[in-house]
Amino acid sequence: MTPAETYYENLAKVTMKNLERRHFECHYCKTAQEAVTLASKLVPAGSTVSFGGSMTFTDSGMADALKQRSDITLLDRSKAGSPEEIKEIYHKSLHADYYFMSSNAITADGELVNIDGTGNRLAALIYGPEHVIILAGMNKVSPTLEEAVSRVKNVASPLNANRLNRNTPCAATGLCSDCLSPDCICSHTVITRRSTPQNRIKVILIGEALGY
Repeated sequence: MTPAETYYENLAKVTMKNLERRHFECHYCKTAQEAVTLASKLVPAGSTVSFGGSMTFTDSGMADALKQRSDITLLDRSKAGSPEEIKEIYHKSLHADYYFMSSNAITADGELVNIDGTGNRLAALIYGPEHVIILAGMNKVSPTLEEAVSRVKNVASPLNANRLNRNTPCAATGLCSDCLSPDCICSHTVITRRSTPQNRIKVILIGEALGY
């Protein structure tokens, strides 16, 4: 194995142990392709599936894998023709059997850290869908909660602000200024320290650098 592969696997072992003691279901996959295969097996035929905004979800191939399945009902807001339809999909997603997302950061102690603009993604994480499946590259794992929050504010948020063409200070500087800009995408900060019910939230750690 390469030094990076060894590092990711060792860090994953520690992180997964701590996630499991917090009642998350955990898996580790060396590659995004392996993760997509595993996640697909977790979703049985007949399921209603939705997802939150995530570069990991897209870049890993998970989005394409779900769109190719004819045995599930996929709530896909990219096919919505109006803001009203998008809002309707947001609400229907809260009743999905499976909800896919990534996490902006994960602490080595087993906590999820996320910041959201609209809040639909975090609403689904907290309550609603029967199962939540999180795909996260090992680049998202931070040693401490403080560093995880800093990562979300100063790495994930500026990158996403640029991706979404938002006119925010962080998009211009790469650093959070705790703004109240009209284009701000940081309305809600959620730290998930435990999965309730047990194993409702399933975390698939991937031994690659994925997403923001």
